Amino acid sequence: MNYKEVIDKFYPEDNQLKRLLLRHSTDVAGKALEIAHRNPQLNIDTDFLLEGAMLHDIGIFMTDAPGIFCYGNQPYIKHGIIGAALLRELGWERHARVCERHTGTGITKKQIIERQLPLPLIDLVPETIEEQVICYADKFYSKSHPERTKTVEQARQSLMKFGEHGIEVFDQWTKLFVQ
Repeated sequence: MNYKEVIDKFYPEDNQLKRLLLRHSTDVAGKALEIAHRNPQLNIDTDFLLEGAMLHDIGIFMTDAPGIFCYGNQPYIKHGIIGAALLRELGWERHARVCERHTGTGITKKQIIERQLPLPLIDLVPETIEEQVICYADKFYSKSHPERTKTVEQARQSLMKFGEHGIEVFDQWTKLFVQ
């Protein structure tokens, strides 16, 4: 099974949600691959980078986010955990880790507790270079406004809700990835 077949398994119909997911994921994958090609010294696995970027939001269909055509019953904050569970059932562990670790610049166990988020009490922070690049690239594209690409400053501003630590991580990634 390849990533396209995985998408078709969970999104079998051609509808607004599938088209939005594909548009967003393709944009994120393009940005991630651009970063990888610009930074050969990082030794990024570009095949995995493409797959991970295309699957990072696979769980959105089970969430309640009607503004982006999602009519499930789970809070949107759980889309990464949901996607990870779906991919783990298929044996796609590396891809599952991308799903669960791409929200904001990652969410720590401490943040989950402090904000009483409906997430497992574990650190959900990107660790590998591929996880970090996908998480970073994702910050430039919103499913609510798929026609827009955010600037670095706009992406940075959108992270304000995650606190100062998220901004610091984003700034570090910007220095590392944008040379």
